Amino acid sequence: MIEIDSITYAHQPGAPVFERFSWSVDRGTAWVILGPSGCGKTTLLYLIAGLLAPQAGNISIDGAPLSRPRPGSGLILQDYGLLPWATVKQNADLGLRVRSFYGPDGKHAPLANHAPHDVDQWLNRLQITAQADKYPSQLSGGQRQRTAIARTLVLKPDLLLMDEPFSSLDAPTREGLQLLTLELVSEEKITLIIVTHSIEEAAFMGKKILLLHKPPNKEPVVIENSASGTGEYRQSSEYQQLCQYLRERLDKV
Repeated sequence: MIEIDSITYAHQPGAPVFERFSWSVDRGTAWVILGPSGCGKTTLLYLIAGLLAPQAGNISIDGAPLSRPRPGSGLILQDYGLLPWATVKQNADLGLRVRSFYGPDGKHAPLANHAPHDVDQWLNRLQITAQADKYPSQLSGGQRQRTAIARTLVLKPDLLLMDEPFSSLDAPTREGLQLLTLELVSEEKITLIIVTHSIEEAAFMGKKILLLHKPPNKEPVVIENSASGTGEYRQSSEYQQLCQYLRERLDKV
C-alpha cells in the first residue's frame, strides 16, 4: 500500500532525519513506529500523511505519488484536535461537512461511490452516544479520544495514522482504547500506523514494529510481532519478553 523509496528529509540543512530511507507497508497491517525522542517518528508520520514532503526520493500510496494529504488517509493527533465550541456529534460530523462543501473532487474528498458511514453509528460503536450533546470541556480524556476516532472513521479511511493518541490517558482507559482501536481497524480493514514512545504500547498494538534510531535513519529496523493485539497477549510471557527486547534495543540507540 505504502512505498517509501529512498527519501531524504531534513528540518535544517545538513542535519537529515532520514537519508535515502526506504520502507514499505502492506495493506491491512498494524504498524507501530517506536524510537527515542527526536528520532523522527512524528516526522515520518507527517510525511506519510502528506503534510511534509521529502527533499529527495518518493512516497506513493496505492501506486499514486503522494504530493498532498489524500482523502483516504485519516490522522488522529495527540491533543485530539476537537473544536471546543462544538458538541461531540458536531465534532464527529466535521469531516462530512467539509467533504460536502468541496464535493467529490478527488483532492479534499474521494470521488463518487465512496459513501461515508453514519455519524450516529460510530457514536454508538464507540459508546459515546450519551455524550453526543456535550462539549469537549465536559468530557474525560477517553471520551475526547473516542470522539476524535469517530470523526475519523466516519469518513471510511483506508489508512489510519495516529500520533501518540493514548499518551495522556490513565492506564485502564489507555488499554481499553488500544484494544478497541485494533478491533475497529480489523473490522474496517484499515491499515494502521501509530507513533508511540511507549514500549508496552508498541508491543501490544504492532503486528510489525518499525524501530527508529537517532538521526539520520538510513535503514528500517523491523520487528515482527504476529501474536499481538488480543486481550490475553498482554499477560503472556511472549509479550513480556518482547518488551524487554525492545527496551534493550532502545538502550543501545
